Amino acid sequence: MKFSERHEVTESVAGVARVGVVGCGQMGAGIAEVCARSGLEVRVAETTGEALEFGRTRLANSLGKAADRGKLSQQECDEALERLSFTTDLGDFADRDLVIEAVIENEQVKTEIFQVLDQVVTSPDAILASNTSSIPLVKLAVATSRPDHVLGIHFFNPAPIQQLVELIPALTTGEDTIKRAETVVGQVLGKHTIRAQDRSGFVVNALLIPYLLSAIRMFESGIASREDIDNGMELGCAHPMGPLKLSDLIGLDTVASVADSMYAEYKEPLYAAPPLLQRMVDAGRLGRKAGAGFYTYS
Repeated sequence: MKFSERHEVTESVAGVARVGVVGCGQMGAGIAEVCARSGLEVRVAETTGEALEFGRTRLANSLGKAADRGKLSQQECDEALERLSFTTDLGDFADRDLVIEAVIENEQVKTEIFQVLDQVVTSPDAILASNTSSIPLVKLAVATSRPDHVLGIHFFNPAPIQQLVELIPALTTGEDTIKRAETVVGQVLGKHTIRAQDRSGFVVNALLIPYLLSAIRMFESGIASREDIDNGMELGCAHPMGPLKLSDLIGLDTVASVADSMYAEYKEPLYAAPPLLQRMVDAGRLGRKAGAGFYTYS
């Protein structure tokens, strides 16, 4: 179902009408946009006013481009913007029915956020979710007093376009919470959901990350150029984007973080981040978002 074909959500579905998104970077802004375009009332939080304004601009630009490309009407664009509000205080999430955390892939940072959300979100039925791509959900769940209401809702970049969302219940997650999340993501947001066990990498990254790391090792060892590696997979295997371009799009820091998490859990050499990847992260060459990675971006 296209966004433009959906109706305004005037009543909650599965008890969810008000959504909070923690973080307004690339993923957080995308998740907030998906929710706002689907008729939900969305409040977005960032740590500073500067970061919040940057995120607000990112969202407005993305919605404007969608309208320019005919993906939604100008009226739908304006209505989505009206459903968005912004804050630097997580205390403003008190009335949220669903909160999705989408900050840096750092266990300590995420844990602290969940501890705060546990204190400020008043509804005992509220769902607290993480967009983590690798951190064990049970560690976030047990940091709260409501571990049965915590799970992973993992979107893919760019969230407004990609149709897949992974739902990852922790050992502590209640079946009702999983079903409610599945209903909201599927029926309201119009995404296709798959369930994954709470294992580092879940389904998609457990398959994808070793592939990306293999491409980085191939480039690092001089077996082939970056262009030949990417063209080989695009033209030889019909992939829409080669592995080095895709790594730049995901963010090399994110690729390295997921690889580290998977290696810590499984101790498999194929999950170990290559030295080149680590050096590029240390140098700040993080990919598209930094203007430079395996390729240079304007």
